[in-house]
Amino acid sequence: MTVQDLTARLPEPAALRAACRAFGVLDAVFDIEYAKYHFTAAWQEGVDLASMDNGGGDCWNIVFEPAGVFLHGFDHESEATPWRDEPRAHWPGLLDGLPASLAHWAEKEEFQFEGFFDATVCIWRETGDTAWRCGPVEFDGDASSDDGSGWLFNAVVEGSVDSYLDHAKYYFEREIDGEAVRAVLAGEALTAELVRALNADADFTKVAKVASLAGYPVAG
Repeated sequence: MTVQDLTARLPEPAALRAACRAFGVLDAVFDIEYAKYHFTAAWQEGVDLASMDNGGGDCWNIVFEPAGVFLHGFDHESEATPWRDEPRAHWPGLLDGLPASLAHWAEKEEFQFEGFFDATVCIWRETGDTAWRCGPVEFDGDASSDDGSGWLFNAVVEGSVDSYLDHAKYYFEREIDGEAVRAVLAGEALTAELVRALNADADFTKVAKVASLAGYPVAG
């Protein structure tokens, strides 16, 4: 899968934001310190940030702001990695067409490594637009052509109970309550009972704090 495939699969911005928020809250139930998914409401004024870091050198960020949505990911083993060249260079076309209203995010220090915007995937959608957009990147089209778009984003793009259960089984090595996951994905208020149904060892006070920072409803 490449960025063009992901662009066609992405849900509407509101649905993507809700899935990212829910995944961040669910991960906090199992491991706040080493969660894979994170969501911060009001990361900057008027800006929400969803992120993923697998601890193995791969990551993504999705910025939700008044001008639109800016999404980028980095697969360190992809043929599209900027590290294939010296000095580093983006895959041809990766940022072509990025509108001025969102282009400043590629220059943010928080999204750079050693002063360079490390990305193998980049997609955007301005507010009022009816579709997601990406640059005119091209690959050979064989089975090895991959910029990380699929495996980096599949779980949140699908945003389903099964996609989170698969993630939890692989990342946390746990089988968990699907109905409790369904409740969080549906945006039901977080309660101590719901957290216990997911993880009996979780500290509800700490999880509730993470949820509140994510802008997720907490009972009481």
